[in-house]
Amino acid sequence: MLRAFFLILALLLPAGLQAQEAPQERPAVLVADEVFVTAERELVARGNVEAFQGSVRIQAQEIRYDRVSGELTVTGPITLADGSDITVLASAAELSPSLQAGLLTGARIVIDQQLQLAAAQMQRVDERYNQMYKTAVTSCNVCEDGKPPLWQIRARRIIHDKEERQLYFDQAQLRVRDVPILYVPRLRLPDPTVERITGFLIPSFRSTSELGFGIKVPYFIALREDRDLTVTPYVSSRTNTIELRYRQAYVNGAIEFNSAISRDDERPGETRSYLFGDGSFALRNDIKLEFDIEITSDDDYLQDYGYSGKDRLDSQLLVSRAKRDEFAAGSLINYQSLRDNEQNSTIPTIIGDVFYQRRFFPSGVPGELRLTANAHNHIRYSDRDVDGRDVQRLNTQAKWLYGFGLPGGLRAETQLGLNGDIFNITQDSTTNQNQSQITPFTTVALRYPMTRVDQTGATQFLEPIGQLAWTGASQLDIPNEESTLVDFDGGNLLALSRFPAPDRQERGAVSAVGINWSRFSPTGAEHALTFGQVYRKDEDKNFTQSSGLDGMRSDFLVAGQIKTDGGLAVTARTLFDESFNFTKAEILGGFSHRRGTLSGSYLWLVKDPAESRFIDTSEVYLDGSFAIAGAWRANADWRYDLIEDRASRAGFSLIYENECVEVDFSVRRRYTSSTSLEPSTSLGLTIGLRGFSARRGTETYSRTCG
Repeated sequence: MLRAFFLILALLLPAGLQAQEAPQERPAVLVADEVFVTAERELVARGNVEAFQGSVRIQAQEIRYDRVSGELTVTGPITLADGSDITVLASAAELSPSLQAGLLTGARIVIDQQLQLAAAQMQRVDERYNQMYKTAVTSCNVCEDGKPPLWQIRARRIIHDKEERQLYFDQAQLRVRDVPILYVPRLRLPDPTVERITGFLIPSFRSTSELGFGIKVPYFIALREDRDLTVTPYVSSRTNTIELRYRQAYVNGAIEFNSAISRDDERPGETRSYLFGDGSFALRNDIKLEFDIEITSDDDYLQDYGYSGKDRLDSQLLVSRAKRDEFAAGSLINYQSLRDNEQNSTIPTIIGDVFYQRRFFPSGVPGELRLTANAHNHIRYSDRDVDGRDVQRLNTQAKWLYGFGLPGGLRAETQLGLNGDIFNITQDSTTNQNQSQITPFTTVALRYPMTRVDQTGATQFLEPIGQLAWTGASQLDIPNEESTLVDFDGGNLLALSRFPAPDRQERGAVSAVGINWSRFSPTGAEHALTFGQVYRKDEDKNFTQSSGLDGMRSDFLVAGQIKTDGGLAVTARTLFDESFNFTKAEILGGFSHRRGTLSGSYLWLVKDPAESRFIDTSEVYLDGSFAIAGAWRANADWRYDLIEDRASRAGFSLIYENECVEVDFSVRRRYTSSTSLEPSTSLGLTIGLRGFSARRGTETYSRTCG
């Protein structure tokens, strides 16, 4: 057979017909195995026929062109591709020469390879509309075994507006396994190509022991391309709530605010609310601006409605700039405590910090000169003596750092410098208001790094380390406001001071010794271990017993990491004395597998009234996800208090997700109680029909016909 290729516009259409078409319209092109003209001057193309006109491409077994009527009669099976997102399948069609208008029978439209619309008849109108009659819509795989799809929407008529990317339904009926569930006379839904448009989102159901059974129906409002608002009414037997989310994107940043307003039976006659917001902006001259807002009307609101589990809220404004040899930052924080044992008037509520650091590398002088300044201020709302203590401080530091090699592979690092500290303490008659001092310090650290490759091809590193440090002057007689929780780990084993804030400094002669070992396997497995201890000439009373740093010598520090090529990663750290009495122990781990993930932690802390911990703490936390089979997946988390011998929190969710539907059922239980919070249980259910929203971009289970 001879395969013909020619232009319909040039060879088929008479001059009169050409004049009827828009002058800017591009000509149609026809490709076929066989082309001939009948005695009635009707053009016939047969065998692997393809026709092109603009963005429209049609494939069929036969196309007939009538010169008198100007219509194309197409014999199927027909495949019509309208751009990259819309594909039409039909058994027969009568189309205009432009392929943009006409009538198709036995038609099926596939939009964005997600949503399919089957119709007894479809009419194409201009380049914008597809009008379908007696239509069924679904995103589920439809098999030829006669069984109905998992869900479908049937309608007397559907109009697809390609320009607005909307589907308009007349007399729509939602069916599950061909059982009618819901009838809607008029319905508008976005097609799958729409990423964001004003309309209702997937509703969810929630039932809690405090608020009863309720439903959330989010309504998304696309204000502009760069901003949107989501309004979610939440109605149950015990609450009326409006949830709001506002988002806006800028050229150099973005903001988001989440809030809710409620009237419920938990606090009759009160209006309860919360507001969370955050934003980040990249400004000129490498300046970065960040903020977050966290406000709630009462201590229990966030827990009652499941908005957050935080028991201390912080609202912060942060401005920073980082360059190669310079860093500057300023922040203002407001704290709101939701804990039963804390009063906002007597804890530091408003905290301001300014930090600046600059590095210099003078020519002709080895090493680095580093200058640091830190200004801090925190105030309490209380005006009472001691309880209302306010503190301002200015801490400056100038130090010279130099590292050099010694014979035999030994590595030395030294520091020499001065600290300048000024404190202003008000509303506390137990201490002097103004105190200041200048403190010299010096350190010398030695490292002896060694490496070798073992018989398995793994690389091993072994590094004994040691440091001698001295800090002059004595500790100022100021209250401990900031260094109440001290953490001793491998990161500060060789630090000059292990206090977390500059209101405290280690004094006198202090030494530290340790050893680091690590192994890296060619298969990707990694192992690391750190062992260390700190010795001091004079005991430092500012360290608590549970810090592991009190006394003339510290507890033993042991920290390690294991990472296997099979997906297991474990990090552990512990502190214990010569009698193997443990003060702290922590294990963090995770395992990743093709069927799921599992992560968890274990924490042990000995009781320490100096750290406001009056009983031992021993807690286990587990969190995991598992692909059960096919479309089923389960998520669970569990937190257990070993001291109280009871669970504190637990959650479980079961998810069914395939190519056309997502069902998420969740159960959460809070066991712990306080003077204001009671144990509670919440149930959640969300059902989403795929095909009417932006795709998530994640792989889902797709059912097949078999």
